[in-house]
Amino acid sequence: MTMRGFRQSKFRHVFGKVSKKDLCYENVKISKNSVDSHFCAVNAKFLAVCIDAFGGGAFYVIPLEKTGRLDPNYPKVAGHKSDVLDVAWNPFNDNVVASASEDLTVKVWFIPEGGLKSNITEPIVNLQGHQRKVTMIKWHPCASNVLISASTDCLIIVWNVETATPISEIDCHTELIFSMSWNYDGSLLATSSKDKKLRVIDPRSGAVIKEGDGHDGAKPQLVQFLKNGKLFTTGFSRMSERQYAIWDAENLTEPLTQENIDTANGVLFIYYDPDVNMVYLAGKGDANIKYFEVTDEEPYVFFLSQFSSSESQRGLCVLPKRGLDIMQCEIMRFYKLVQTKNLVEPVVMTVPRKSELFQKDLYPDTASDTPALTATEWASGTNKPPVMMSLQGGEVAASAFKEYQVSGQKSAAVSSLLTASDKKKNGISPETVKHLEDDVKTLKETVKKLEARLLALEQAAE
Repeated sequence: MTMRGFRQSKFRHVFGKVSKKDLCYENVKISKNSVDSHFCAVNAKFLAVCIDAFGGGAFYVIPLEKTGRLDPNYPKVAGHKSDVLDVAWNPFNDNVVASASEDLTVKVWFIPEGGLKSNITEPIVNLQGHQRKVTMIKWHPCASNVLISASTDCLIIVWNVETATPISEIDCHTELIFSMSWNYDGSLLATSSKDKKLRVIDPRSGAVIKEGDGHDGAKPQLVQFLKNGKLFTTGFSRMSERQYAIWDAENLTEPLTQENIDTANGVLFIYYDPDVNMVYLAGKGDANIKYFEVTDEEPYVFFLSQFSSSESQRGLCVLPKRGLDIMQCEIMRFYKLVQTKNLVEPVVMTVPRKSELFQKDLYPDTASDTPALTATEWASGTNKPPVMMSLQGGEVAASAFKEYQVSGQKSAAVSSLLTASDKKKNGISPETVKHLEDDVKTLKETVKKLEARLLALEQAAE
């Protein structure tokens, strides 16, 4: 890999650290399926991992705090008839997860607070429309209940999960789809496929807006929409060297920049942080994670550093920003699947800082768990950027328990935040709850004032 000139960056000294054994998850029977997939997904409450299961496909859903060794009879989500190939958490409800399977279906599940007590086999939504195995699923970044699925039948279906019906079907691909990525507001979709083509597609109509040749190599190439509208891709050269490239989504004739990385064999998965414009690259079978900073000006991509460990990764998933330990300057947390040890280990990325104050430059506002629009609004042509939230004040946490409705009916599993009568049954009156909420608000305001005062004192001391 060609090293760019030295660049001043607050992320140059980011370093990764594998969590201690007591913070890992052991005895996790990670899927051995050969498809190129992450096989896991995580949010601020739960970790989902695709597993080897007899008699059908299944995955674990593990509360994040339940670290250590899993019981051999740990309950599973076990409603698929064949291997589960991908899982994805609803970005607007931490208790809702979707799964894609070799049994041709996509299913949506509700996970109760605290996790599963027994196996569940009945989804809240069953999406059927593909003719071959479903390999990928992704939720819309801004609209509630919009999900896309890609299959080896070369079809992408955009679903309205609330009504369990397709919004559109994208049939422009003639060969296997390797990856797909929403743009920042979910108005466009980028894909890469076995025919070595990159495509920018209107997801509502299925029309191809732009198309061009991607990497020259025959091995899989992956694509990620960046916040500025450009595309970041990974792939292979004719000589089987791994590469990355930046593309103008308006002109896919040739890349804006392209660099060889190394000669390893694994497909390079892309993990993108739109808040600080960092890209992490991790290869299937590699034991390292390389990270880069992307900019709007040439040469567009700057290598920062890499995290290395002794164990190769089967797959990785990334914790949403609202689940990070902000006071420890944690900017990214991976959950790494180590198949040889049936282990999932958190890998924490931090920026060393001496001050214990909130680091505003590391934590700009990030996407919240509130949707910007409904599936119906999006399907009608409306676009809105994500609803943002501040991470300041330490109120980074899992989203509250939310109601989830399907086809206008309240799911049997789902109840929203406790109603007044529920609170009384639990010995908590609505008046007490109101007083506690007021106290919390007052404490947060006090903390912010003290932080501002401490910052002023530090500046005066300097």
